[in-house]
Amino acid sequence: MKKNVLKKPILYSIYGILAVSFFGTVFLIEGLNNKKDMAKKDDNYVTKSIFDDTVSVVAEENKMVKPYTDPEVKIVQNFYNYKDEAEKQQESIIYYQNTYMQSSGVSYGGKTGFDVVAVFDGTVTSVKKDETLGTVIEIKHSDNVTSVYQSLSDTTVKENETVIQGQIIGKSGESNLQKDLKDHLYFELLINGNAVNPEEYYNKALSEL
Repeated sequence: MKKNVLKKPILYSIYGILAVSFFGTVFLIEGLNNKKDMAKKDDNYVTKSIFDDTVSVVAEENKMVKPYTDPEVKIVQNFYNYKDEAEKQQESIIYYQNTYMQSSGVSYGGKTGFDVVAVFDGTVTSVKKDETLGTVIEIKHSDNVTSVYQSLSDTTVKENETVIQGQIIGKSGESNLQKDLKDHLYFELLINGNAVNPEEYYNKALSEL
């Protein structure tokens, strides 16, 4: 009788150990699976927020463009530079009504009625017709930078209008000041009120002027 009494507690103990081991293994496997699922969710979340939805907050500043887009247009008269050779200086002189004047801008031609565009974003400060200069448009780009487009035959903007870089503002034409150039655009760039050679500032940002 004593032998049977001893066997039952031993068997119960063995059964208990096996049960604990079984359920412990099950819980351990489920726990590992849950961790894997959570890791997958976290991975997806991190991947989406860092890579998929990344938006650049640094805007590249526009560079100054030429006041025309037609590749056939070329320089027909240069800006007058006192440092240039005498021959080039002579070619940059405007003769009008028995008066010689230094060219404070660059004249572009070679094509009839080509599109004239804004060199930067800005606000149109003036649109007027002048008997000597033809139709003239002035655009203010910043407190110290202004562009002037002369000898236009047609305009597509009005005073106080906001324009964007590259927007067509008119077409080339003729002026009494430079009749010998026929159809052309006379373009001036003013920095702090002083005329500078535009050819030296193309592809520069407004902040560099």
